[in-house]
Amino acid sequence: MSRLPLQAVLFDMDGTLVDTERLWWEAVERVAGRALTEADRPDVLGRPVEHTAAWLAAATGTPAADLADTLHREFADRVRTGVVPRPGALDLLDALAREGVPTALVTASPRAVAEVVLEALGGASRFAVSVTADDTEHTKPAPDPYLAACRALGTDPASCVAVEDTETGVRSAEAAGCAVLAVPSLAPIEAAPGRTVLTGAEGLEGVTVARLRALLPYRLRVMTWNLWYGGTKVHDHRAKQLKVITETGADVVGLQETYGTAAEELAEALGWHHHSAGSNLGIISRFPVMAVLGDPDVGFYGAAGARIAVADQEVEVWTAHLDYEHYGPYAAEPLAREEVRLGQMRDTLRRIGDAAPAVLVGDFNCPSHLDWPDVEWPVTKAAEEAGFRDSYREAHPDAVRDPGHTWSPVHAAPEPQDRIDFVLHRGLRVLDSLTLVSGTPRTWPDVEDNDWPSDHAAVITTFSLGSGPGTV
Repeated sequence: MSRLPLQAVLFDMDGTLVDTERLWWEAVERVAGRALTEADRPDVLGRPVEHTAAWLAAATGTPAADLADTLHREFADRVRTGVVPRPGALDLLDALAREGVPTALVTASPRAVAEVVLEALGGASRFAVSVTADDTEHTKPAPDPYLAACRALGTDPASCVAVEDTETGVRSAEAAGCAVLAVPSLAPIEAAPGRTVLTGAEGLEGVTVARLRALLPYRLRVMTWNLWYGGTKVHDHRAKQLKVITETGADVVGLQETYGTAAEELAEALGWHHHSAGSNLGIISRFPVMAVLGDPDVGFYGAAGARIAVADQEVEVWTAHLDYEHYGPYAAEPLAREEVRLGQMRDTLRRIGDAAPAVLVGDFNCPSHLDWPDVEWPVTKAAEEAGFRDSYREAHPDAVRDPGHTWSPVHAAPEPQDRIDFVLHRGLRVLDSLTLVSGTPRTWPDVEDNDWPSDHAAVITTFSLGSGPGTV
C-alpha cells in the first residue's frame, strides 16, 4: 500500500502566504469605528468581504453595498503599502516549483486584491491557477473554490493538500475532499481527521514538500473474487489466480468458492496473511490480520471477516457468499424467493454491527436495487439501510452506460448478464472501482484453457484511507 501521489498544493492567501489578516482586521476596525474583539472573529476572519459587510450593516444600518466598497478600499490601501510574505512561504513555493508540483491560489478575496498580493509574491506566474471570490458562485466555507481549482488543474482533490490558516478555509478544503495543513495565524484551529495542525512554528517555516506528501491518505485496493470451484475448471488455475491478483495491485482480496484451501495457498505464495472460514470463504491480505470475525465453522454460504491493520488504523473486511438457488431474474415473480439470501445478509450485517471503516464484499447471487429501477432487490437494499454504500455504483452512477456485469464471462446467453458481485463499504472514500476479466474467455464447457480461471468477473475498488488527526 502507498499514499496517494501529491498532484498539487492549494494555498489560501490571506494569513497563509501573506500577513494580511492583520491588515484586514485593521480595515474592518476602521470601517466599524471600534476595536474588534474575540467575539467578532467568526464574522471577520476567513470571510468574503460581502459577509463582513452584511454583518456590519446589521449592526450599523449602513447599506451593505456601501460598506463592501469601503472595506475594499481600506484593505487594498493597506495591502499596497504593508503586505509581507509569511515566514517560509516563498521558500515552500520555490521548493514545490523545483519538484514540479503544481500550485494554486485559492482565496476568498476579490481578484483585484489577489492581484496586488500576487505581485508581492513575485507575480502570478508562481501559481498555475488562481481562484478568487469573483470566480465561483459560493466562496469559503463552501467547497466550490477548492473544487474549481482542482478542475482547472485536472487533479483529484484527494491527491491535493490545501494549506489554510482559518477554520472557515479549512472547512472549505475539507468539504472539497482535500487533505489539509492548517497553519493558524490569528485564531486557533482544532485537529481533526484528515487535518494536520501546525503549531509551535512561525508561518510555513520548516514545511517541506516531503512533509506535505506525508499528509495524503493511504490508498487501499480491495478485490472480491469468486474462484469457481477453487479455479479447478481451468488448467494451471493457481498460477493464473496469482497472476491476476499480482497484476491488479490488490491489497486485500475477499474470496468465495475457495474449495477450503485456496486462501491459505494463495497467501503463502504471495507472502501475505490470510483467514479461511469453512469450505468456501477466505480473506487474503498484504497487511496483518489482527482478528478473525464471524463463525469460523461457517457453512458453504454465509460470511467471514477479518480485522486488518492498515497503516495507523484497522479496517474490518468481510467476504460473503449467499445462496444461489432460485436466482431472481429467472423467476416469473423475481422477489418471490429472496427470503433466504435476505436472511443471510441480515445475519452478516448483525455480525458486522456498527464497525467503521468496514468493507463487505462478495457474491450475493442477486442483482442490485441500484441497477433495476423497477425492482427493489432486498439484499442490497438491506445493506444500504445498514449504512453500506456500493463502491462500483458510486464510481459509475449510470447503470445503463456502465452496467458492470460480473455474471458471467463464461456462461453465454440465454444466461442473464448481471451485476451480482459487490464491494460495499462504510466509512471510506471511493477513488475508483472497476470490474475485471482478463483475456477473452471461451464459454462453457470449453473453458479449461482460459486465462481467466473463474465464471465471475472480479470487482476491484480503490479507497482512500485517511491518516487521522495530527498536531505537529
